[in-house]
Amino acid sequence: MDELKVSQATFEAIAQEIHSDSSPVGIDAKKTHIIILEKLLQLEKRLAQIEQKIDQQP
Repeated sequence: MDELKVSQATFEAIAQEIHSDSSPVGIDAKKTHIIILEKLLQLEKRLAQIEQKIDQQP
């Protein structure tokens, strides 16, 4: 799954952002879910813009 591969720098940045010492699994689940939901909303907005441009083509 090459599309899931990220650079080591990106991996480390994400890991640092979601890390939590107080969580038994080592990540802040709430923060992680908020980031995922925000990215999904951004993708939804971009997709709507693309769809609108396609619909406007003759």
